[in-house]
Amino acid sequence: MSIKILAIESSCDETSAAILDNEKILSNVISSQYFHKEYGGIVPELASRAHVTTIEKITSEAFRLAGIATHEIELTAASQGPGLIGSLLVGLNFAKGFALSHNIPFEGIDHIESHLYSSFIGKRDVEFPFIALVVSGGHTILFLAESENSSKVLGTTQDDAAGEAFDKVAKMLGLEYPGGPLIDKLAREGNSDYHKFPVSNIKDSPYDFSFSGIKTSVLYYLKKNYPAGLKGKALNDVAASFQKAVVSSLVDKTIKAAKDLNIKRISVSGGVSANSALRESFIKYEREGYTISFPEKIYSTDNAAMIGYTAYLKYRNNPAAIRPAALLEGAYARFRYNN
Repeated sequence: MSIKILAIESSCDETSAAILDNEKILSNVISSQYFHKEYGGIVPELASRAHVTTIEKITSEAFRLAGIATHEIELTAASQGPGLIGSLLVGLNFAKGFALSHNIPFEGIDHIESHLYSSFIGKRDVEFPFIALVVSGGHTILFLAESENSSKVLGTTQDDAAGEAFDKVAKMLGLEYPGGPLIDKLAREGNSDYHKFPVSNIKDSPYDFSFSGIKTSVLYYLKKNYPAGLKGKALNDVAASFQKAVVSSLVDKTIKAAKDLNIKRISVSGGVSANSALRESFIKYEREGYTISFPEKIYSTDNAAMIGYTAYLKYRNNPAAIRPAALLEGAYARFRYNN
């Protein structure tokens, strides 16, 4: 049974709209708010205002690229959280307004859940169970995905998310925001064994992460050894050494969970999943019989295609549960994850 979906994503600093025909992505338009660079991070109020001024244009472009009319849409979906409240409300209200005006169903989608499934877009059908690492600027969570409606959190960060650590260390190195891609680029020309930064191991929480320690370690290392600042080859080497420690933590804990639970399928998603060293480190485990799934890089960062794809999975699983928007009292999602 075919269903055409309009999906909206506005949880942080990307405004995105996508059109899907079942699981097929017909269009996926993303507008990134690069002006946050001058502030060194996301300014929530400015982010939500930018969504307001952009969302209609982005959605119109998504329809143009998909080559379909608005009346052909049979389901709308939008991120309902987690994220910046003001930004989320823009996308939610826009999508629900569209659904109400066309008397079609609306589905609120958990943003983290959509990242979890983004690895499968355009590649293979989702097979359960699998271990899922969702790693981004705001989240570092390790899941056991058991079904389309239920996943269990195995571990999460106790302080900074991995992407947040990348951004903060990048600032220490004199790099712009966002820092993750810049550190990745520098690290490719660096010696990852130049200095050994600490990798956290949390007693009684083997699947939990912590990145505040490595961030502090980099700070004191730079103050002691490079008080005047880093430049030249040393910049590449420190970037590579820092990246190695973060990647080691992410990979080791994920593989440990997979081995402990005897699961050979692993999904790695979120903005940090685009990191080249992370991908290379995980792919090595394919030689041991693991199936490693990464999203295409266009689906690594926040985008509406992953929202629409998750909505499709829910519809396919239980179409009767998707109700007309007029019957909804608020946004909701049936995804549940708990410790």
